[in-house]
Amino acid sequence: MRAIVITGGVLSGLGKGVTTASIGRILKDKGYTVIPIKIDGYVNVDPGTMNPYEHGEVFVLDDGSETDLDLGHYERFLNTDLSGESNITTGSIYKTVIERERRGDYLGKTVQIIPHITDEIKNRIRKFKADVILIEVGGTVGDIENMVFIEALRQMSMEEGNRFLFIHLSYVPVIPSGEQKTKPTQHSVKELLSLGIQPNIIIGRCEKELTEKTKEKIALFCGVKTEEVLSNPDMEDIYELPMLFKKQELANIIIRKLGLEDKPAYTFKWENLIERIHEYNDEVTIGIVGKYTGLEDAYLSIKEAFKHAGLVNSCKVNLHWVESDEIQIEDLSSLDGILVPGGFGSRGVEGKINAVRYAREHKVPFLGICFGMQLAVVEFARNVCNLKSANTSEVDPNTRYPVIDLIPEQRGIHKKGGTMRLGAYPCEIKRDSLAYRLYQRDKISERHRHRWEVNPEYIEILEKNGMKFSGKHPERDLMEILELGDHPFFIASQFHPEFKSRPEKPAPLFVGLVKSALARKRGLI
Repeated sequence: MRAIVITGGVLSGLGKGVTTASIGRILKDKGYTVIPIKIDGYVNVDPGTMNPYEHGEVFVLDDGSETDLDLGHYERFLNTDLSGESNITTGSIYKTVIERERRGDYLGKTVQIIPHITDEIKNRIRKFKADVILIEVGGTVGDIENMVFIEALRQMSMEEGNRFLFIHLSYVPVIPSGEQKTKPTQHSVKELLSLGIQPNIIIGRCEKELTEKTKEKIALFCGVKTEEVLSNPDMEDIYELPMLFKKQELANIIIRKLGLEDKPAYTFKWENLIERIHEYNDEVTIGIVGKYTGLEDAYLSIKEAFKHAGLVNSCKVNLHWVESDEIQIEDLSSLDGILVPGGFGSRGVEGKINAVRYAREHKVPFLGICFGMQLAVVEFARNVCNLKSANTSEVDPNTRYPVIDLIPEQRGIHKKGGTMRLGAYPCEIKRDSLAYRLYQRDKISERHRHRWEVNPEYIEILEKNGMKFSGKHPERDLMEILELGDHPFFIASQFHPEFKSRPEKPAPLFVGLVKSALARKRGLI
């Protein structure tokens, strides 16, 4: 096995996920197969039950796994579909080991951190087959939560036949005088050495590119060559990072150190994408009306999907964040388009419904996602179908008109973790629809994360008043896409299109929203 382990030093939130994804990208461009793994030290089995303010967006995979948002970076940069096995947590490891102990698999033995926990970690990593396995260790070196993972990786690096490369991403602060300080990195590497690991490459996360003096000092005190100290400065766009690493010869350093054989290069040119990021003919402003706007990472995949849609439309997309429980009409009047994203719970619901109504009545291009689609149904039922007290039973269990209700199999479920309708499901699209014009296909597969659905008892009255359900699940007749025919662009999906949006494959619903917003700005609709 050939593997690259990426650790973080000094503080968290340095961008290890983007760094890992960028390393994967430059190796893919060199023709190598790459599989990324994210290790998280928290005791949650997965992040599915976490508040977005705790850990950012929960990223959902095709197989229904609720994972860390860094897996979104991996999929977008590498243009690949991952499985839940690529996200390993302390909780999932301990859960497996404890379940084995209860079954008697370790009968007669004392179950310990070493070897039983470390062996489970190693066994999970060994399942992966690729030219290079990328392993990102979440958190910061020195955290008690990730020590057992670092120990397991240390053991693997010593096994015969394995070639491991350790890359340490460390913070390099700049003091008011402008000097880049290396002492925090020195201490971070010292901490890593105390765990039995000598980093092979050090990447300095800094406001600006590292000076030669800084690189030389880090190299001298941390046991690497000067050319093995690289810069990761603040950048205008994260998609530029693979090109910066390429400029610093990181791929060639890795190839040499891992003893990789030459491969035919990947055909897609990442450089072409980078050039187009800053080449736009116009710009639009899209309002995102949500309840977690205080932390933009809660909507990370939506942010990235708008970048991809902007590339297709040669348009810069400016995002205006609107907190749904503080919404004012003036927040919406200057927008070229409106998006109401997913969410859970009653807080901010009426603000989202008001945003939907504004978009519908003022012909503002609109996209609703998951809960956003459900609230589009509620708004339409109240104000067009005259079902004045219509609501979702999630918000009002006693509503007279539950136009949105629990999926039958969700009734009686009390455990919260991993029990929603999760993952990729098929959707059949009607040909005479906006959805078909956007997707150019009558069968698609998109990712879901929800418990509630459009109540089939109200579909007839909704359609009679002008709502069109243009996408349905083929086997169970669940409503997947709705649209309004008397509106220039009003569409909503029960699924999350942002989870499958990539720079190389932008999400059609986002592309359509940006295109329509651009037309509205230009006075064409």
